[in-house]
Order: sequence, then structure tokens, then C-alpha cells
Amino acid sequence: MSKKLYEITIVSGKYINKDGQEKSRYQTIDSVIETKNGPMLKLDNIPLLDGGWNGWAYMNTPKPKEGYQGLPKDEDDIPF
Repeated sequence: MSKKLYEITIVSGKYINKDGQEKSRYQTIDSVIETKNGPMLKLDNIPLLDGGWNGWAYMNTPKPKEGYQGLPKDEDDIPF
């Protein structure tokens, strides 16, 4: 079983928030996963941006999925 080590994100544009501040918009383009042969890069998409992509990307540790709490460790903990 492979484990996701990093999510690779890029700045895909800018936007103005409700306070009038300019913020960066981010897009996840791929992941780095741990395999039995070492780290591997999995490209999910290639960024095509107006003016071109500059080639720089951020490596961020994956955030836990919201709302997912996993399964109880033993059957006595099942709430039904």
C-alpha cells in the first residue's frame, strides 16, 4: 500500500477576497507517494495557464480529509 507524502500545488491565478485583498488561487497538480521502490511522483494534470506556467510548485503535507474519522478499532465501538 502506498502512502501520500506530499501534495504538489501551484499558484494558478489571483482573486480579490471580500475584504478587497488580492490573494493567490492554488491548484493541486500531483502527489508524491511512498512506494516499495522509494518516492514516486504521480502527475494528475499539467498546468496550462495564461502567460505560461513558470515551473515552480509547492510540496505540502497532505491535509486530512474533512468529515472522515476512520473506522472504530474494535467491533464493540460500532455506534449501532
